[in-house]
Amino acid sequence: MGPFPVVSLMVGSVVLSMAPDDNFLIDGSNATGTNGTGALIDTESRDAQRVLIASTLTFLVGILQVIFGVLQIGFIVRYLADPLVGGFTTAAAFQVLVSQLKIVLNVSTKNYNGVLSIIYTLIETFEKIGTTNIADLIAGLLTIFVCMVVKEINDRFKHKIPIPIPIEVIVTIVATGISYAADLEKKYNAGIVKSIPRGFLPPEPPDVSLFSQMIAASFSIAIVAYAIAVSVGKVYATKYDYAIDGNQEFIAFGFSNIFSGAFSCFVATTALSRTAVQESTGGKTQVAGIISAGIVLISIVALGKLLEPLQKSVLAAVVIANLKGMFMQVFDVPRLWRQNKVDAMIWVFTCVASIILGLDLGLLAGLLFGLLTVVLRVQFPSWGGFGNIPGTDIYKKVKDYKNVIEPEGVKILKFSSPIFYANIDGLKSSLKSTVGFDAVKVYNKRLKALRKIQKLIKKGKLKATKNGIISEPGINNEAFEPDEEPEDNEDLQVPTKEVEIQVDWNSELPVKVNIPKVPIHSLILDFGAVTFLDLVAVKSIKTIIREFERIDVRVYFASYQDNLISQLERSAFFDDMVRKDIFFLTVHDAVLYIRNQMTYSDNQDPVFEKISLMQESKEPIEFTETSCPDDELDVQEEAMRRLAS
Repeated sequence: MGPFPVVSLMVGSVVLSMAPDDNFLIDGSNATGTNGTGALIDTESRDAQRVLIASTLTFLVGILQVIFGVLQIGFIVRYLADPLVGGFTTAAAFQVLVSQLKIVLNVSTKNYNGVLSIIYTLIETFEKIGTTNIADLIAGLLTIFVCMVVKEINDRFKHKIPIPIPIEVIVTIVATGISYAADLEKKYNAGIVKSIPRGFLPPEPPDVSLFSQMIAASFSIAIVAYAIAVSVGKVYATKYDYAIDGNQEFIAFGFSNIFSGAFSCFVATTALSRTAVQESTGGKTQVAGIISAGIVLISIVALGKLLEPLQKSVLAAVVIANLKGMFMQVFDVPRLWRQNKVDAMIWVFTCVASIILGLDLGLLAGLLFGLLTVVLRVQFPSWGGFGNIPGTDIYKKVKDYKNVIEPEGVKILKFSSPIFYANIDGLKSSLKSTVGFDAVKVYNKRLKALRKIQKLIKKGKLKATKNGIISEPGINNEAFEPDEEPEDNEDLQVPTKEVEIQVDWNSELPVKVNIPKVPIHSLILDFGAVTFLDLVAVKSIKTIIREFERIDVRVYFASYQDNLISQLERSAFFDDMVRKDIFFLTVHDAVLYIRNQMTYSDNQDPVFEKISLMQESKEPIEFTETSCPDDELDVQEEAMRRLAS
């Protein structure tokens, strides 16, 4: 636990905006410094005000975090998926690397914040690389090499070494002794720690009057600090197999910041570098944290003087060496790509966005991108036609299994997603692909054909016999005209007198209208993966049932979840046409029911179907008299009676 570069930069931006140098310009002998333009500044008053602002911000962040924890806002940790956390923590490690690199090189740069801040820092560092201090560079490289070698030894021989070698402590002590003995600061202008203040500042109450000016910034800082802590925590929770309570973390960090805000501290979160150091040295419990805190306390009170000759590059190198574990997460990307390409994309997007936009905006961008992938996967789910494995009650996707057989005259569609307004079009499209035709177009084409048949019967060009509707011999059949009339659904739906004609739609018709064949009599929708339906979906499904019923295809539902029935009841789904008897517990139950219905159906020829035709004229149709054999008169008169009724 401690400061984090991004959080510290966010706090620093608030402090600089509320207490800029221009607010402390003075004339006279009270000045203790100058700004970039040479104006005199009261640095003591400026620094005191900035400390007050920082501590007040820390106190307010702590209050917000406690409130979030009490309100159970910690559930947001569930949306921090492992790929998102991996990409985010890798980007955070890269930012720490860049911030420590300039210390290893002893190169001074501006303090950038916001979008592309890491890139700007990296560019300026390499632009000034010619001013690198060789003594600091050599010390840093040696430290990195020694630390990584010893850590590798600790990992390989951890079963033989009872206690890991504390190489960080050893390197710090040795480097401090060398720097002091060789006087590296004076001889080689090396950057050293210099003075370390002793003791603690007395507690000071926050300036409540500043809350209104920093509430927005404190909100974002509270969320980002929490997200960083949880992200790093989830990495080690996965490694050591334990769970994280998001609300507990909120409350813990909140009280910590409230307490530390009274002692002029920065906002605390997970210190990535110190966490990596503690984990790599074998610390696993709170005892390690207590020991570390005790050593820090002793250093602040008594040992600070001894560490003043230590080179900053050595400390930076220790941090860089301990980032190895974070950077090793990059090798997870190829594995993720093989296992799940979407997760790999989330990892890469979050990492790149966090590097380019900064960790705060990058985390938000990664979170939104992850949610977008969920929406897209729900909007475009997997679906397919299913068939039966012979001799079993098991149904599998036809495309994936060679030996499955689709029941005769039955199509089975499984839609693997909740159905709502965003993917209802996907359900309709999958239906068309599964059954092989568009129910609305079939219906409209049939209406068009019936109109032509009706006109030709009226003119005496066609007549009805036991064999169906046939054309008169020796008469030019005007019905075979090009099917060039544009479909006009409004014209087809004109409310006129209803006429009933019996037609074999799967045989060759005496009119030239391309009517898609309907080779099925039943459609089963497998709703085993449908967890909920919204109102748009309920209305659309009811429309689908009616569209198929119009062309004599019965629609059934199978493997539904119990909550769907109550949801459909509340949505007024059921009526005289749509009843609960079309719902079955399993697909096989629905198939057996359909077979039973077909076995005991009426003796009518199953290829003949009836369809309602809305006749344009409200008056009875007058038909041309034709001489017909006696055996055909009864059939024709029956057909005419139907047409005129």
